[in-house]
Amino acid sequence: MEHLLVFYGLVGLFIVAHVPGGPIPALLLGGAAAVTYLVRTREFDNRNLWRPEALRPALPGMIARWAVFSILAVIGVAVFDRGHLFDMPRGHTLLWLLIVVFYPLASVYPQELLYRAFLVHRYRRLFRTDRLAAGASAAAFGFAHLLFGNVLAVVLTIGGGWLFARRYQQSRSLLTVSAEHALYGITIFTVGLGRLFYHGA
Repeated sequence: MEHLLVFYGLVGLFIVAHVPGGPIPALLLGGAAAVTYLVRTREFDNRNLWRPEALRPALPGMIARWAVFSILAVIGVAVFDRGHLFDMPRGHTLLWLLIVVFYPLASVYPQELLYRAFLVHRYRRLFRTDRLAAGASAAAFGFAHLLFGNVLAVVLTIGGGWLFARRYQQSRSLLTVSAEHALYGITIFTVGLGRLFYHGA
């Protein structure tokens, strides 16, 4: 019940309330609450919040999968929405650079704290297998992106949510999964899909 209240009730209220300032302040607040809970929980290994040694062995698979996604994303935008191909770096260069620099810190890591570390640990007894937990993470992650009012954002984030949850379960490293998440997110903002995930794009 708590899981539904937190990830669907509260998030649903945020979506329908149109809170000024966008999702970043809420993400930072939620991320701070999640990390406070996690570091005070005896069963949680605080090394999972970073664990840099897990990044290097995961990189080859991460980069290969990301490269395929990037190629398909460029082709997709070029074929179906050519006018927006690379529109942000071309037309809003400063905004794009700010996203490249601050998106991993202000958006990606708080999301990973909430939707991977917190959700997977807090509700591990509710979702008794890793795959069920990953599915719950993906579903909640996709639901949150209803905020942007389009189906493609939800579909992409459900897929991404599954990938990131499985990466976290395998690596036990928020640094690793945040790096992977940032790669996909920056690609989306670069190739011309940013307007689906950012109202100002």
